[in-house]
This record gives sequence, C-alpha cells and structure tokens, in this order.
Amino acid sequence: MKTAVEELSPTRVKLTVEVPFDELRPSMDAAYKKVAQQVRVPGFRPGKVPARIIEQRFGRAVVLEETLNDAVPKLYGQAVDEADVFPVSQPDIEVTKIDDGEQIEFTAEVDIRPNFEVPDYQGIEVTVDSAEVSDEDVNAQLDALRQRFATLTGVERAAAKGDFVVMDLRAEIDGKNIEEQQANEVSYEVGAGSVLQGLDDALEGMSAGEEKRFKTELVGGENAGEEADVIINVKSVKEKVLPELDDEFAQLASEFDTLDELKNSIREQARRNKLIDQVVQAREKALDALLEKIDIPLPDSALKAEVDARKHNLDHQVAESGLSRDAFFRLYQTTEEERFEEFEKNSARAIKVGFVLDKIVKAEELGVSEQELTNFVVRRAMEMGVQPNELAKHLADNDQLTLAMVEIVRDKAKSVLGDAAKVVDTDGNEVDLKAIYTEINGEPVAEDDSAAEGDAGAEAKPAEDKAEA
Repeated sequence: MKTAVEELSPTRVKLTVEVPFDELRPSMDAAYKKVAQQVRVPGFRPGKVPARIIEQRFGRAVVLEETLNDAVPKLYGQAVDEADVFPVSQPDIEVTKIDDGEQIEFTAEVDIRPNFEVPDYQGIEVTVDSAEVSDEDVNAQLDALRQRFATLTGVERAAAKGDFVVMDLRAEIDGKNIEEQQANEVSYEVGAGSVLQGLDDALEGMSAGEEKRFKTELVGGENAGEEADVIINVKSVKEKVLPELDDEFAQLASEFDTLDELKNSIREQARRNKLIDQVVQAREKALDALLEKIDIPLPDSALKAEVDARKHNLDHQVAESGLSRDAFFRLYQTTEEERFEEFEKNSARAIKVGFVLDKIVKAEELGVSEQELTNFVVRRAMEMGVQPNELAKHLADNDQLTLAMVEIVRDKAKSVLGDAAKVVDTDGNEVDLKAIYTEINGEPVAEDDSAAEGDAGAEAKPAEDKAEA
C-alpha cells in the first residue's frame, strides 16, 4: 500500500491511497463468504455456493462492492498511521480507481490536528490565591452550617424577604382557570428569585389569609409564554430562626463537644481546601499562560461538532426544566444569544486545550495504568451515584474506556504543567506544590500517584512521569 498526503489547509489533508489487489485477499474471501450466506442457488446449501457460481449468477461487482466496504475503512486507518496525521473528523472517502486483479485507489479528505510546537513550559510564572484562612472564612462556614440547622417559626406579621410562606396558586387567562397552572400548599422563600416574574414583589407585605392577583407571563405548560392572571393565597408566614453559636450547637451539628473544637476543625478543612485550590489554580493558570503563547488554527468540523454538542445539551436541559426557553434563560440570568457566544468561545478553547495536552502527553510519555483506570471509574461512579461495576460495564459496552483514558492522561499533563511552573500566591509567597501534595496526602508522594480531580474534596497529587499504556 502506498499513501500520498496533500495538505489542503493547515487543518485538512487529502490522502491518496494505492492498494495492490493482493492486499485485498482477506476482505475478498470474507466477501465471498458473506454473499454466499445471503444468496440462494438451487443445488447448493446456504453458505456453500462456490465463488465462480456467485460471479456467474450475480456478477463480480457484487463481490467487489462487499470487499471494498470491508477493506477501505481498515486501509484508511493504516494510511492515517503511515501519514502520521491525527484525524478529528469523519473522512470523506471516494474510491477513484478499480483495476480488477491489479489495484484499487481511493482518496480520503479529513480534518486533522494542525502541526504546532509546544513552547517550553518550565518556569512559567503563575499567581494563585493565598491559603491563609481568615476569621471571615471560618464564620462563613459556620453561617452555612447554621443555615442547615435553621428552624421555621410562624409569625403574625406581613411577609418580608427571607421569610417562608405556604401558599396556593392558580392562573387564569381571560377569566378561565388553567388547571395545569395551579398548586396548593407550596412552600417558598420570599425573594428567592422565582422564574414567575412578579411573584416576589407580590408576596412582600402579604399576611396569612390574604389573597392577591397580578399579571405575568406563564413559564411552563401548554400556555407557556402567554400572559395570565396569577392568584396567590398566603396560608402562613414563617421566619427562619438560626441556632445560637454555642457548645450545644457544636454537639448538634458535628461530632465535637465544644464550639472551639468545631471552629478548629473548620479552619483545618478550610486550609486543606485552599491548598487544593492552589494546586488546581496553578495547573489551570499554567495551561492558560501556555495557550497564550500558541496560535493554533482550529478545524471547522471539530469546532462545529463541539458547539453543536453543547447546544444539544442545552436543548435537553431546557426540555427537562419544563420551562419555556425565555423563562429558562431568565432563571439563569442570561440570554440564548449570550449562551451561544459562550459556547463558541469555550468550544474553541476546549479543542485547543485538547491539542496542547495531547502533545504534552506524547512528549512526557504519559500513560494510564490499570489501577489508575480503576480509581477513575470508582471516583466517577461515586459522583454519579452508581455502582463502579455498572459504570465500568457501561464504559466498556459503549467504547468509552478510551475516552476515560484520554481524560486521565490529559489531567496528568495538567499536573506536569503545574509542577513545572513557578508559583507564588497573592501575598508574594512562593508556593511549593510538592509540599502541598505531602501535606494533603499525609505522606510522601509516591511515584505512581495519579493526578488530582480538582474539586475541594479530592486529594492533590502530581502526575507520574511514566505509566503503562
């Protein structure tokens, strides 16, 4: 087989592949067997029709077509390897020549990862947040904990922002009640920001037993987008009462006996989280700094596929919410146009990041061990709330194990970037990531530790230098 490469653009090539007929023999033998199973010829059992009879009765073209259907995709894969290109889209393949018994020729146009060099990333300077824990940090955590243990107490006054009301709601259009737009005994926090515009304004100042009507646009159901009269009837008003900060609260909210012990624990966990944040920030900012040094042309098909995937996910989210599109975007305080612009920007960055990290993976000879893949599956299963063996089976059945391995090695490449960077915090102090690994993990860093996941609960670990593929 001979392959010629023509560069159509920095992100697209045309492969011209010439294949001697002898190399098609395995596919041709398989084609004869497949056709023999499909045809019926008097005097022969299914699958036992000789090749010469098949050609006499049905023509050689039938066999050649089946042969090419089997052989060309495999030959294309070999041609890609020989040409040392990295496809990022499905190829446009055309068989351009068939000399029966001699050779075939086909072309394949495909978008590829462009050629580029990764600049030296040793000593990239990045600045991360300080890991110092302030009293305000501890108090914020304590306040969040108090919110979790707050109680609701009924009050004999009008509702104010932050109060909870229990109410009945119904909607009318032209005086006609809309059955699907009514609900009873709904608990709601005044000022929470309902997608039902006007609700918070209507509730403020209402007392138990009062009814109020206001006009608004319905956000879900068959009448989504139509203006309606919404009638609310407040059944009760309750205020949130936070527990006192004392030893009794510490015993209620934690395993500690005193408030001081609880505060110390919160301070230690806050420091741990900030150290992990420093690791994550160092990696991401080192990557950002590296990306700024590289101008990479992006394949149009890859960019379109990435944007389309994000739009598809957005459509699914809107449908699952039960809201109209306008109400959905209003809930998230954005517009469809702004979200699409964000998709374009983030998709371009995601593709560029993948290209760069893959180059680092290859340069650093990073790989994935069986234990690392197992750890990844277990960690992801915990996040998804499923059994690890179920997720492993799903990944294997859907050919997604390769994608999982790509994610793992790309995380390792980020670790390489972070470890190679010169890191300081916002106070000007040098940040030693290896010291953070030791402090977080509670032991010296092992050679086969995998990369951190990046969330506040994950352990911060470096990438290993080499791993089994």
